[in-house]
Amino acid sequence: MGVGKTVVCQKMNELLASSVFLDGDWCWNANPFKVTEETKNMVMDNIGHLLNNFIHCSAYENIVFSWVMHRQSIIDDLIGRLDASHCTVKVFSLICDEKTLRKRLQKDISSKIRKADVIDRSVARLPLYQKLNTIKIETTSKSVDAIVKEIITL
Repeated sequence: MGVGKTVVCQKMNELLASSVFLDGDWCWNANPFKVTEETKNMVMDNIGHLLNNFIHCSAYENIVFSWVMHRQSIIDDLIGRLDASHCTVKVFSLICDEKTLRKRLQKDISSKIRKADVIDRSVARLPLYQKLNTIKIETTSKSVDAIVKEIITL
C-alpha cells in the first residue's frame, strides 16, 4: 500500500497493446470489510476466475494485475489458479523506503483516501517484500513513467 501500484498499472494499461487492468481490491470492495477464511478464499477464487477469463480472451495480449501480496503463499496460490500454459506470468513487487512510504500514506490519509491505521500495517510489511520470489522495482525516487518503462523493459 502506498508504493504506486495503481497509478503504475493504470499507466501500463494505457501504454501496452491490447491490455486489460484488474485491481485485486475491486474484488474485495466490501462494507463491512471482513477478513475471514471464507472471504479470503472467495476473493482468491474471484480473482482467479477473472484473470483466467482475461487469459482465455483473444482480445487481450497483456493483463496487468495489481494487489497487495505480502506473502509468497498468496502469490503461489493465485498463480496456481491460473491457466498459464499459453502465457508468461511475470511477478513484480513495487517497494520503497519507510520514510517515503510514510509520506505517501500520510498524504492519502490527509486526502481521506486511506485511514490512519494503514501506516503501521504497511510499515510492518516492508521487510516481507524482500523475501518474495518476485522482481523488485524500487519506487522511492522514480517517476511513474520511469517505473513503467522499467517494468515493460523487463
